[in-house]
Amino acid sequence: MPLHFEDLDVISATRDSRSALIVPCNMCPAATVADRENKPFLRLFKDFLKSAPFEKYISTLQNRLREQGVRSKVFKSHLPHQWFLCMWTAARQRKLQKHARQYDTVIVLGCESATRTVRDSIGSTNCKLIEGMETTGIINTKLSLQFPCDICFKDSKVIPISPPEKGAQPTNTEPSSTTVANIKRSVSRLIQATH
Repeated sequence: MPLHFEDLDVISATRDSRSALIVPCNMCPAATVADRENKPFLRLFKDFLKSAPFEKYISTLQNRLREQGVRSKVFKSHLPHQWFLCMWTAARQRKLQKHARQYDTVIVLGCESATRTVRDSIGSTNCKLIEGMETTGIINTKLSLQFPCDICFKDSKVIPISPPEKGAQPTNTEPSSTTVANIKRSVSRLIQATH
């Protein structure tokens, strides 16, 4: 159930920037790009743990930034437990903060939760934060494994996310201590399983 995104105008938002660190979430945005281009999400034997359509998308973004005179670099996440930007460890967030200090702009490719993770990570740096994508729905799809070992999406549909009703009271977005504890346990198990 990956989220679906539409691209935002990053190029206009970076007009006053000299440098940008691109921070991608490698799950939902990669699924969105693969689905809309009708390409395999992962080709395990050819690209191993990289989504070729998403890598091309990021490369194209970097080229467009370069044409505008903006130096850019991608903050890479190679390990599977780092793919979900919204669930990064404190150590991963500190590493991002250290890298972000070298740039005047940080571009987030991910959902609102990913943006929150990046905002919390860069903290007191003087970086301008730019959202590169906007959540528009949830992808409902059928996973397909194609020869030799390509993971594809079939019969995809985007289920729109309803905006909150006008005048609705905001809900408490702070997780309970029980929820936080459960998430920490789940992340710990995931990290242990990948080592």
